Amino acid sequence: MFQYHAAEHKAINAYEAGAPLEPGEVQRYSLIHVRCGTAFLLWVMVIAILVFSLLGEVVGHLALYWLVISRVVALPLIAGLAYEVIRLAARFDRFRAVRIVLAPGLWLQRLTTREPTLDQVAVSIAALQRVLAAEKKSQSDLGPRVEVMA
Repeated sequence: MFQYHAAEHKAINAYEAGAPLEPGEVQRYSLIHVRCGTAFLLWVMVIAILVFSLLGEVVGHLALYWLVISRVVALPLIAGLAYEVIRLAARFDRFRAVRIVLAPGLWLQRLTTREPTLDQVAVSIAALQRVLAAEKKSQSDLGPRVEVMA
């Protein structure tokens, strides 16, 4: 499983670099990816700890059911914030300060990835190509894209 996780990262890294999606070529790319779901989960946890510790000071005197409800309501907001943090960080990962902030998520990926075989890379390429084809089809189903100026 860890090898397929790395193969997925390699395929995405190759695709984003504009490289041909061929196993030998894709195998050269990194098994670490800035926008990995593993890093996302770490960010969700860190932001949740911060938010809930602040909320605990405000709503700590409420009944248990209100505490549970506040957690359930806040979790999608926290996940959305974590998603935006990862997206923004990926855009600015060339800056040293951003790379330092991203480092724990990248370190965590070292635990969840292993160097894949060429067969595993081929599977990840096939999956990526299916996703790209489905995305292209769904965009063509929407009709022509219209740009709106604000």
